[in-house]
Amino acid sequence: MIINTDEVKNIYISNHFVDMRKSIDGLTLIVHSQFQMNVLDHSLFIFTNKSRNRIKILYYESNGFWLFIKRLEHGKFKIQESQNSPTKVITSCQLNWLLEGLEFDEKIKEKQLLI
Repeated sequence: MIINTDEVKNIYISNHFVDMRKSIDGLTLIVHSQFQMNVLDHSLFIFTNKSRNRIKILYYESNGFWLFIKRLEHGKFKIQESQNSPTKVITSCQLNWLLEGLEFDEKIKEKQLLI
């Protein structure tokens, strides 16, 4: 991945699907209005579509925004929806698992059992 996750403050993943026609301005508006967070605080914000085969990652670097898009040709991103809050915080390791198509919640449980 192009982003050095060591410099990322937090990684937030939206618990609800988003219209993938939204670009930087639309996603920024979601971060401000629905998540009530500052999009400029060097955090990653991850969004998926309803069918979970597309993902967008919004990131603000020192002088502008990055918008990463990934579309799966087969399968779905394994994200559990939650009604408790609009976002979930994940680790950089979980982000890598997500982008590889793995169930990142399961990986954390398995790792805890091995310890």
